Amino acid sequence: MTPTSPAYRLLLPVAALAFGLLHALSFAPWHLPWLQVLALAGLFAIALRVQSAQAATLLGFSFGVGWFGLGVSWVYISMHDYGGMPAWLAGPATAAFCAFLACYPALALGVAHKLGRGPVTHALLALPAAWAGSEWLRGTAFTGFPWLGSGYAHSDGPLAGFAPIVGVYGITLIAAVVAGAVALWTRERRRAPRMLAVTGAAALLLVAGGEALRRIEWTQPAGTPISVRLIQGNVPQDLKFSDDGMQRALDVHARLLAGPRVDLAVLPESVFPVPLNNLPDAVTRQLLDYTRDNRSALVFGVFIEHPPGQYFNSAVGLVPNAMPPMQRYSKRHLVPFGEFIPWGFRWFVDMMNMPIGDQQRGAPYQGPMDLAGQRIALNICYEDLFGAEIISAWQVPARAPTLLLNISNLAWFNDSIALDQHLQISRLRALETGRPMLRATNTGATAVIDARGRVTDRLPYLTEAALTAQVTGHTGLTPYIRFGDWPALLAIGAMLALVLALRVIRPR
Repeated sequence: MTPTSPAYRLLLPVAALAFGLLHALSFAPWHLPWLQVLALAGLFAIALRVQSAQAATLLGFSFGVGWFGLGVSWVYISMHDYGGMPAWLAGPATAAFCAFLACYPALALGVAHKLGRGPVTHALLALPAAWAGSEWLRGTAFTGFPWLGSGYAHSDGPLAGFAPIVGVYGITLIAAVVAGAVALWTRERRRAPRMLAVTGAAALLLVAGGEALRRIEWTQPAGTPISVRLIQGNVPQDLKFSDDGMQRALDVHARLLAGPRVDLAVLPESVFPVPLNNLPDAVTRQLLDYTRDNRSALVFGVFIEHPPGQYFNSAVGLVPNAMPPMQRYSKRHLVPFGEFIPWGFRWFVDMMNMPIGDQQRGAPYQGPMDLAGQRIALNICYEDLFGAEIISAWQVPARAPTLLLNISNLAWFNDSIALDQHLQISRLRALETGRPMLRATNTGATAVIDARGRVTDRLPYLTEAALTAQVTGHTGLTPYIRFGDWPALLAIGAMLALVLALRVIRPR
């Protein structure tokens, strides 16, 4: 089979699709960071063999279809099983969404082919820089959807040591460089052994450097541990807004709150089916009585309607005998189609059962809550995908957070792999900031993550339970808190600039 034969040209996209499926398997719940590098190396290796940018673009798209077609297939569950969208529309809508996401790796490979000059430049500069750049673009363009970003697969691998320095996009770039070195070896192993030896040594040095960095303590414990109780009510999404939804929510969460006193109790996102303004007086009184009688701080997720007709997905913090008695955080980064309606898609959202589906954004900076002697930076559900937004909580140094807290309602996705993937994302935020992350969710994953990104306690999925644990706040600044994604973006820009310079010096 020759490289110009029709069968060969067909085989390459099929191989790229298979590599994309393997790439999806590298993330949670499987946790195979080495597979992420090998799958990407496989894609890069076949991209080095094609003769046109169009062919390279097709390879990237095929890889993306496998990657996202498996990795985010749970979108169908939210639209069809709980949103009530008919299968004939939910299936194509899920496929269209995955195809849209696949355009980013397609763009990366097409751009790299246009820029690359020779296998070394292509494999070690153009492909890694274009890949990491496209991942950053996917996480920012059109409000961003960085779910399953390449760097997340390394939460348990040696490259996790780079997270406190360059964040998830920096890990993405480093992993792509290592993958490029592997791809180059498969192509040039017989022609340039000395150059390949140097390249392989550099890749191994990156891996060893990440492992060494994992041993550095970037932040320090501060103060005494506090006791926390994280509530997982396991209220089914299709019953949450039923006629007895309020009583169900009250009964379940009151039962789970009961027990030995803790310093901080947390209920999940949108725990009540009506806005805070419309809560019955008896419910409000019960929440206030809990904080007063137990001398405990309490956080719960609830919608707030103010002014009339404008809804905010919010978290409310209650502190006994404090002024003001209530603290508030409102979600800043909303989910398209689920929390805000993009222009021209009202008809699409109207085909789903989506209560309070058009919401308002909270202010860009909202200081941490002062609860249980800690400064707690809140984020709600999907927001913990955006590391650059999480570190905005450090905007006022004197109010720097000591803990992170995510409240979520993932009942929309049943017990799919979305729950494990979201937990993995939270672990990267803990690594980047050197702060423990608490997670209180309706159905999972309710967990405690320490400042080194390790899950120390968690509840089983789809169970009604409370997780009681001890956690210690941390102080100090990681390089990522100081500089955010800029080091990674500057490295990407420098690599692309070098590729362009080499085009001028050494034209084809």
